[in-house]
Amino acid sequence: MKIKLSKKKKIVLIADLLIICALIFLDQFTKYLAVKYLKDQAAFKIIPKVLELNFLKNSGAAFGMLQNQKVFFILIAAFILIVIAYVLFRLPDDKKYNYINALLVLIASGAAGNMIDRIKQDYVVDFISFVIINFPIFNVADIYVTVATFVFIILFLFYYKEKDFDFLSIKQQTKYREIK
Repeated sequence: MKIKLSKKKKIVLIADLLIICALIFLDQFTKYLAVKYLKDQAAFKIIPKVLELNFLKNSGAAFGMLQNQKVFFILIAAFILIVIAYVLFRLPDDKKYNYINALLVLIASGAAGNMIDRIKQDYVVDFISFVIINFPIFNVADIYVTVATFVFIILFLFYYKEKDFDFLSIKQQTKYREIK
């Protein structure tokens, strides 16, 4: 099955790829800075008792769950990236889907950023700490994924309707091909 992409769709996908690369670079650069300036140092207090920068090697998931499950996390990230790529290719050229496009780019960037860490060094570099609420230490890639997922849930609940996702249905794709 050959997928025919419009010129506009090709431009959007290339832009998505460039944005993903830029966001991954930003994530990796901040982690590089964290290793260089925070590793083996006392926490850097940005707002005392509220926000600190504090180096942490995280070989698990959020809240320290699933420690030392590198292969599992890499497989999950790879699966997420494949699903996102599929959805980005299938996403209609309608303005209505610009939000989903942007959110998927953020999630892909975050998943790839943390996957790179796990492949290179068996752990993810975390360094942002909200001390005031004793929140787990996190990084820029985590911000991408968390914010995008939160916004996606809100949009899914209040903006998009179930039929807006028919483009992902195999039945719908078959029906569309038969009409052509």
